[in-house]
Amino acid sequence: MDALGLTFEMVVVLLLLAATIGLFISEIVCVDIAAVLVMVTLGLLTAVPGLENLIDVRSLFDGFASNAVISIIAVMIIGAGLDRTGVMSTVAAWITRVGGGTENRLILMISGAVGVISSFMQNVGAAALFLPVVSRISTRTGFPMSRLLMPMGFCAILGGTMTMVGSSPLILLNDLIQSINGTLPAEAQITTFSLFSVTPIGLCLLATGLMYFIIFGRFVLPSTNLTDGPAGSSMLDYVNGTYGLDGQIHEIRIPEGSPLVGHSIDEVQRKYHLQIIATHYQGRTYPAPPRDTELVAPATIAVIAAEEAVTAFLDEYGLTESSELDEFVETLGAGKAGIAEVVIPPGSGLIGQTGRGLWLRKVYGLSPLAIYRGGDTLSRDQEDLGEIPYQAGDTLVCHTAWEALARLEKDRDFVVVTTDFPHEDLRPKKIGWALLFFVIAVSLILFSDLRLSLCLLVGAMGMVVSRVLSMDEAYNAVSWTTVFLLASLIPLGQAVQSSGTAAWIADQVLVVLDGMPVWVIQASVAALATFFTLVMSNVGATVLLVPLAVNIALGAGADPAIFALTVAIATSNSFLIPTHQVNALLMGPGGYRVVDFVRAGGVMTILFLIVSIAALNLFF
Repeated sequence: MDALGLTFEMVVVLLLLAATIGLFISEIVCVDIAAVLVMVTLGLLTAVPGLENLIDVRSLFDGFASNAVISIIAVMIIGAGLDRTGVMSTVAAWITRVGGGTENRLILMISGAVGVISSFMQNVGAAALFLPVVSRISTRTGFPMSRLLMPMGFCAILGGTMTMVGSSPLILLNDLIQSINGTLPAEAQITTFSLFSVTPIGLCLLATGLMYFIIFGRFVLPSTNLTDGPAGSSMLDYVNGTYGLDGQIHEIRIPEGSPLVGHSIDEVQRKYHLQIIATHYQGRTYPAPPRDTELVAPATIAVIAAEEAVTAFLDEYGLTESSELDEFVETLGAGKAGIAEVVIPPGSGLIGQTGRGLWLRKVYGLSPLAIYRGGDTLSRDQEDLGEIPYQAGDTLVCHTAWEALARLEKDRDFVVVTTDFPHEDLRPKKIGWALLFFVIAVSLILFSDLRLSLCLLVGAMGMVVSRVLSMDEAYNAVSWTTVFLLASLIPLGQAVQSSGTAAWIADQVLVVLDGMPVWVIQASVAALATFFTLVMSNVGATVLLVPLAVNIALGAGADPAIFALTVAIATSNSFLIPTHQVNALLMGPGGYRVVDFVRAGGVMTILFLIVSIAALNLFF
């Protein structure tokens, strides 16, 4: 081993690397716990004779104050601010409307948009900003977040290869080239790259990522659904099973000239045992419309009723039903409204009164589907619920907007049984402040030389100071699992580099490549960069490998500029395990395991290598 230059310190680092990868893949403990254990182990190893210089213990926790980690914290806060004011909800509604209910179209729109944005913005920032958008789209469409987040994250990484400011390695590349030029003769000087030099390569990679998930996504993407709960489809199943109700929403169109025009909602509901929970006409939606509202045309109504009642209603008036929610996808989606249980407690002022007398829909936003009393279910199919006087202990099964249900939690006349629903406190009046500080942060990133973390913190603190978010809400917006995962892995990357382990691995590769064809050498350099970016920071891998790649190219008679660019591009090939900032960010929200990244990222890693090498040789 000594002949190869392998030291005791390097052996320890290699073993620690293997142990880290083993912990990630086996998932004996959570990945964030594994990362913290590795960090602590590194610190303890410095007490072993011969390993005193493995890492500077004084800088062991510097990862928590690193540019990358602070940037992630700040961008999560900015994203939460935009979400709280309704910006992300609007974006999600537009994507859902255009993308429809097709998973592939949603993947194409979300991932394509994030890929383009990340070409001018740090990829982790673009991914974090779209995280609440994907959450809302998942809620509205029923597709698990795990089916949407991984394509978005991978395309955020791929999009960073489209410009020279899209990723840290590409930003760093020209500086490294200028530094290397100082050691080269005039005839061997390397020309630096312009902003859009890499755009053709990045476009090829982004298109490859999109096509990969559109064609093979059904096979490689996990279906971990973290959104199921009483507020979602499981509540519907629960209500249907417990009370024998059909809680499906039917969207029905009323054409011009329909005989329904002029009839009140109360008349229609009584005659057909329907519950009209919303109406839409002249471009506006009216949830829980009062019973005296007269129907107009053309319009669309949302109805909950038994299947046979809906069929009879459609047949008599010649109406058509939409195959899926269209006009009401925003207002009646699972993230905005649903079925809830509300109890009338003893002492309630509602005892002895009827729903019709209370104007239950107009005043409280409740559309009753059934009353559960003493073991019996009184449903609209059997009774006129609006004429039944309420008794203490009655459970009202209602369709309601979550915003209305949140208000009822403070009303002593009700006890809200359903608690697992989105408690949103939207602040649309703050949208101007939120957009202002978002634009300020992005402008500082694009047009100043300030550190990324500082630029983003300006936007994050602007959200707090302008009261878009409280400080507690800002803390809650941060995924601390992600923070600990990334911050704890940074010392390991430093140890790989400072111990000489990285240089030793590179030297062994150079020995093996001696005498190989140029394209084989280039592909091997890309593969080496891919490996290094999995176990250390992509910036560290770039700094280490660009000078080596230039020397390899000069020795092989190849273009050193292409080899340098090969390294800077290949350090974005980080899909196999969740060590990249974007992948780490999505682990928790997507409910992913390391094996999910291995399965989907393994193929993506190979495709990245093939397409990037082919594009580099085609365009340069």
